[in-house]
Amino acid sequence: MMETTFLALDLGTQTGWALSQPSGITSGSESFKPRRFEGGGMRYLRFRRWLTELKSHTNGIDALYFEEVRRHVSTDSAHAYGGFLATLTAWCEHHEIPYQGVPVGTIKRHVSGKGNASKEEVIAAVRKQGFAPVDDNEADALALLSWAMEHEGGAL
Repeated sequence: MMETTFLALDLGTQTGWALSQPSGITSGSESFKPRRFEGGGMRYLRFRRWLTELKSHTNGIDALYFEEVRRHVSTDSAHAYGGFLATLTAWCEHHEIPYQGVPVGTIKRHVSGKGNASKEEVIAAVRKQGFAPVDDNEADALALLSWAMEHEGGAL
């Protein structure tokens, strides 16, 4: 049984996450959609609070991996990603957790054999590994976790 705890994140307004611990793998999808009457920075404070809560359910996170996105469909999604990335990296630095971005194509190639796999192909590949992701964000996080575990000495 693996002794290392990894957290993999697909950052965004709908953040996919996957956590491997000695007790097993858990995953999900968490919404950080801006709420009515909420200031622009509140979603990032909620994200930081969620990370801290997730960490409190572990014996510490040994490494954190996130999907490194280089191209965005819109300016708004690029700004949101930048906010989540800044919040995440500052949180990791504060908690002394090593972190690494992994390019989208690398993750897709690892899980499906194709660097340009569609969302549906990634979901299907993750399901073949025995998981039941609720959406493409959770599937992406599980695919990233699989990559991290293989490249860091474990295997899903």
